[in-house]
Formats: sequence, structure tokens, C-alpha cells
Amino acid sequence: MKLLIFIITYKASFRINKIMNEMPYNFLKNHNFKILISDDHSDDDTQNFAIKIKKEYSNILLNFNKKNLGYGGNIKKCLNFAYKNKFDKAVMIHGDNQYSSKYLKDIINLSNKNTCSAVTGSRMKKKKSALKGGMPIYKFIGNVFLTKMFNLIYKTNFTDCHTGYWLYNLKKIKKNWIKNLSDNYLFDLDMRLKLINKKMIIKETAIKTRYGTERSLFHFNYAFIFMIKIFLNRIKIF
Repeated sequence: MKLLIFIITYKASFRINKIMNEMPYNFLKNHNFKILISDDHSDDDTQNFAIKIKKEYSNILLNFNKKNLGYGGNIKKCLNFAYKNKFDKAVMIHGDNQYSSKYLKDIINLSNKNTCSAVTGSRMKKKKSALKGGMPIYKFIGNVFLTKMFNLIYKTNFTDCHTGYWLYNLKKIKKNWIKNLSDNYLFDLDMRLKLINKKMIIKETAIKTRYGTERSLFHFNYAFIFMIKIFLNRIKIF
């Protein structure tokens, strides 16, 4: 199995070092893997940190976008790279270090035990741990409410519909499926809806949370668009 771990960065700076320090190399060394750091045209020192990391670690690949492609656009570029180079699975890690790379072992092992199309890291499998990890209370309530709404509409049983920690099984997910997914922060929702529409299986594994500065207005806008999109998609598939 060929495995690509891709780190999407935008003004991530020194946080990339933290991601690499938590990377479970003892586990990964038994796999045929590469780590791709893909920076989305940062104007700070993120690229300098990425270049230094390439010198210190093996199996590192670098991509610096010539223009900002957006959150979803950067993911698409990494996934297209994975398809082109015949990787079997790809795992996305956020460059802001919100999701610890130490959970790669759990996510990969779960994907190996199941014939699923994707595995996600859920912050809400243990809800008390989400609050202890610093998840703002308004976001905690919003996550629970929106996830329950999603499950009700699509008859699913997810615990966290808003995570950005994904493993993609590229043998199950077709390359042409990602073309029309969002280029912005709604990419993860679009991917989840696409897989559900295609009757694909998404598994979850528990991860702990880690939060920095939160923007309440951003999350209000996201919640509004999330609700509109899941209702419209439900209507469309009937």
C-alpha cells in the first residue's frame, strides 16, 4: 500500500515543526509512505520552515502554490498528486496543528481493518474531552446540534460532521468526484455529502481537541451555509 500524508499549510510557520515532532515515525517506517507539505501561497516564513524540514526528515515532498487556491483547492491539488502517483490512500493534516499527527496510527489502522472509503478523526466521540481540549462552548453546542441534524436528515450516526482530519481511500473514491467539490472551507462537507450520495462508508476514530483563537462570526456563517447545503443536497438526490 502506498500512503501519502499531506499537510496543507497557510501561514503555518513554526507549527509545521510541531506536527513533525508528533509524527509516529516508528509506526510509519513499516509503510510505503511520503509526506507532502503543500503551502497555499503564504506570505510569511512558512515556506522557509518547510524547506528546513525537508533537510531534516526523509520522505518529504514540497509544493508551494503560485497563487492562493483556497482550503479546498489546496486539498484537491494534493489529492490529484496522489492519484497521479498511484497512491492507495491519502491522509490530510492541517498545518495549524489543530489535529495532532500522532493519531495517524489510529486512523490508518482503522482504515486497514475496514473496507471503508474514508476515516475521519472525531473530536466528539468523547464529548467531555472536547471541552477539556479547549473547544469553545458555542462551537461545542453548534457541533452537537448540526451533527444531529445531519444524522436525522441522512439517517447516519456520525459523532462529528465538522472535523478536518481525513483519510481518503483512493481505491474507493474516484478522481472525478472531487472536481466539483468546494474550493473553500466547505470542501469537507462536500466530500462527506458526495460519499453519502454514492453510498460509501465513512468510519470515525476518537481524537482529542486543540484550539487557539476562534472567530465566532466565521462559525456562524459556516453553520448557516452548512444547514442550507445539507437540505438542498437532500432535495437534489430525490
